[in-house]
Amino acid sequence: MASGSTRHPIFAWFYAKVAGPALDKAGVAEHRKRLLAGLSGEVIEIGAGNGLNFPHYPAEVRRVVAIEPEPQLRALAREAARAAPVQIEVVNGRAEQLPTADGSFDAAVVCLTLCSIADPGAALTELHRVLRPGGQLRFFEHVQADSPAMRRVQRFVDATIWPRLCGGCHTGRDTQSAITAAGFTLSEVDRFPFPPTRIPSPAATHILGTAIREHSDQAGPQ
Repeated sequence: MASGSTRHPIFAWFYAKVAGPALDKAGVAEHRKRLLAGLSGEVIEIGAGNGLNFPHYPAEVRRVVAIEPEPQLRALAREAARAAPVQIEVVNGRAEQLPTADGSFDAAVVCLTLCSIADPGAALTELHRVLRPGGQLRFFEHVQADSPAMRRVQRFVDATIWPRLCGGCHTGRDTQSAITAAGFTLSEVDRFPFPPTRIPSPAATHILGTAIREHSDQAGPQ
């Protein structure tokens, strides 16, 4: 199994004790449910954190392999997996080098994680590799803002304090384009601000949707 522990102990504590509960209070659970609705078979989730998606997996899912490189969050995720409604195996690993064989999964899940992966393009290419032809990529991510002014703010905070304070997170990534560049075909994308607030935030713009790993090898990244 590939090694790839990434230690962010302060951020791990903050996410588990502060940010995660704050997101729940803001209504993120409904988006998690939408993200996972209708999944079945075998699923891989990267950047599982402390397992906040686990309660929302539908019963039709036979098994989830949840990848989490941060040791404290991984330990919390293993605790959460014991109470999950489906079988979940939490393992160490890097999204850019997944410890699984080609074509192993019916679906892949990325949830508020591509922002913090060092090479999101490589991670998406790996997900394309481990999905079976016709498999789904489900994604819920904060992304590049719509307005030029907020994009300038994103570039500034991403180049300075944001990644250092937030476990490597970047606010301004064009994740939708990265998904298609990795060979996926978008089938559904919902774009919206979250959490709903009047106070502008560089991490407010989110996308939630589905992309397909096409049957033809020609659909893969060139």
